[in-house]
Parts: sequence; structure tokens; C-alpha cells
Amino acid sequence: MLQRYTIERRTDFLPRMQPIAALWPVMGVVSIAFLVIGFALPVLPLHVHHGLGLSTFVVGLVTGGQFLASLISRVWAGNFADTRGSKRAVVTGLVTAVASGLLYHISLRFMAVPQVSVAILLLGRALLGGAESFIITGAVSWGLALLGQGSAGRVIAWMGMAMFGAFAFGAPIGTWLYGVGGFAAVAFATTSVPLITLLLIVPLSPVPPTRRAGTRSALLKVASGVWVSGIGSALSSIGFGAILAFGALIAAERGWQPVWLPFSAFATALVGARVFLGHIPDKLGGAQVALVSVVIEAAGLAVIWQAPEAVIATIGAALTGFGYALVYPGLGVEAVRRAPPESRGLAMGAYTVFLDVALGFGTPVLGMIAGWAGLVTVFLVTSLTVLGGAVFAACLITAPSNEKA
Repeated sequence: MLQRYTIERRTDFLPRMQPIAALWPVMGVVSIAFLVIGFALPVLPLHVHHGLGLSTFVVGLVTGGQFLASLISRVWAGNFADTRGSKRAVVTGLVTAVASGLLYHISLRFMAVPQVSVAILLLGRALLGGAESFIITGAVSWGLALLGQGSAGRVIAWMGMAMFGAFAFGAPIGTWLYGVGGFAAVAFATTSVPLITLLLIVPLSPVPPTRRAGTRSALLKVASGVWVSGIGSALSSIGFGAILAFGALIAAERGWQPVWLPFSAFATALVGARVFLGHIPDKLGGAQVALVSVVIEAAGLAVIWQAPEAVIATIGAALTGFGYALVYPGLGVEAVRRAPPESRGLAMGAYTVFLDVALGFGTPVLGMIAGWAGLVTVFLVTSLTVLGGAVFAACLITAPSNEKA
């Protein structure tokens, strides 16, 4: 009986993997490109707080600045991918990432004047936010064109897996670079890696644009179809922001080593969940899967809040990543189903705007909370906030997927 079950599971797994093979080249580009962001994630708070001597609010501002810039550029990136082609959108993002790395270098020349240094660093983070917008929005649009709208959950999950896998590997590499050469080494990697990635994307075949330039994009129609999914995603993404900005700081404050472990545990669990469960939103329904996943994510953040030692905090971070893994693609499925087929890139751009709002504005607020009540309180607040996403997931369950409003 056990042998039969194993064979059935294996034969069920292989057909699911075959369509994903078409995504691997694009996923490879996303993975390498997002190593750039992963390098800075665990060390940027340390550089700003310890290296420049600035407050936790500024840490939140610098961390969230990237997502605020993504907020501004996300819809533009989606429209660009629909009308100019997904490949061109990804290339534009990579070139912008190179410029971001150059600004990191320039900021280091003004460390004696922390306010000037952090201002230049903020500009670099803003460019990186725009780069991230074009890369991931273009890549998801590319994947949807290759696999079709019926596989939206898998496309979003696997592109996100490539992104967070790069975060997971990039975090320890960035910490090592910071230890060896300081933030200058991180700046060098941020400049050089996108250049290498540009060479890898040249041989890939583009897909035709889904909409002619100059055609009305019906932005209001797209927005009306994604706003419920978007708010649910925004609330759940506050947990991601807490791990992103304050995971390394709370580890350093409590003497937990290595400081990158909470984020890497989060990202590794997220990748594992998407590898084995990424097809579930397409099969069972995105809203249903998101509802369960939000509760798991909130529980993980509560574990970090109460963690007495590094092992428990790491388990909490992994549980948070496991829960968050299917919230974003689950609600993303609902967003894509409620958008016009010719505006898939714009729909994903509009949907992701809500994540950018959560991280761009929410992370600085979490920084203020950390300054008032301590770092640990951040994880209690985010646990309660994430639970709010369950309300919006439940609303989507009661609304038919073919509704456009």
C-alpha cells in the first residue's frame, strides 16, 4: 500500500514539473538578479544603524525606500511589459540595478557625513526598487505568456520561489562580503551581478507583447478586479517586512548567531513550500489556500515574539516563511482571474503595488514601533496585522472568480 502511494505521488509530481521546465531559463535570470537584493538585506540595517550611527526609524526608511520606489514604478512596469514585451522589461530592470550599485559606491565616500551618505543610499535603493519592479513584473508576465492564465498560481509561486531562493542564498553571501570588505564589497556585487545577468538573458526568446502601444489599458477595470486580493496581500506582507528589516537586528541585539539565520530560514521555508505546494492555489482555489496560509504566517510571527533562544526564533521564522509562501500566489491567482487577459502584466503590477505600499510605508512604521517599544514588539504587532488578511481572503471565497469587480 505504501509503495503504491509512493508511486502515485511520484507520477502525480512529474507531470506538474514538466510545464515548469519552460520557466527555468527565466527563473534563472530572476534568481541571479535578485541575489543583488539578497546581498544587502541582512547587512543594510547593520550598515545604517551601526556603521552610520542612525536610528531604527532610518533603518526602516532605507529598507522600505526600495519598496516605495517599486510602488511608484510597478504599474508602469506592468504596462511596459504588456506593450513593449516582457524580455525588454527585464533588461530595463537589470540596467537600472547596475546604476543602483554605482550609487551605493558613491554613498560610501560620504560616510563622514551620515546624513549625506544615507541620502545617496536612499536614491540607490529607489533605483533598485524600480529595477526590481521591471524584473519581477516582466518575468511573471513572461511566464504567464509561456504557460497560460490557467497556471497563474504556479507561475507566480515559482517566480517568487526563484526570487526568495536568491534572497536565501544572497543573505549569507552578503553577510560574508560585509565581513570581508564591508559595505563596499556589497556595493561591488550589486554593480557587477546585473551586468553578468544581462549576458544570460540575451539568448532567450522573447514573447510578443499582449497589447499594442497606445491601446487603452483600462487601469480602473484592472484595479477594481485586484483591490481585494491586494489589500489581503498587503496585510500579510507586513510579516515579510518585519523579517526583512528587523530579523537581523533582533538577532544581533540578543546575541543570536549568525544574524542572517532568521531571514534565511524564512526564505528557505518559503522556497520549499512553493516547490512542493506551488500548484495548490490553481487546484484548490487561491483564496482558500491564502486563508489557511495567513493563519500559519501569523503563528510564526507570534513564535518569534515569544522566542527565548535562537533555535525557537529560527523555527518561528521558518513557519512565517511557510505560511507567507502561498498567500501571495494564492491571492495573485484571484487577481489574475479578475483582470482582462490582455492586461496580465498590468494586473500583476497593480496587485504588487499593494505589497509595495505595505513594505514602503509599513516598514518605517515598524521602525518607529521598535524605537518606542523595543524590537520584539514589532513581531507581536505584525502577527496581529497579518491576521487581518484572513478577512479579505474570506471575502474572495464568497465572490465568484469570474467577477470583475
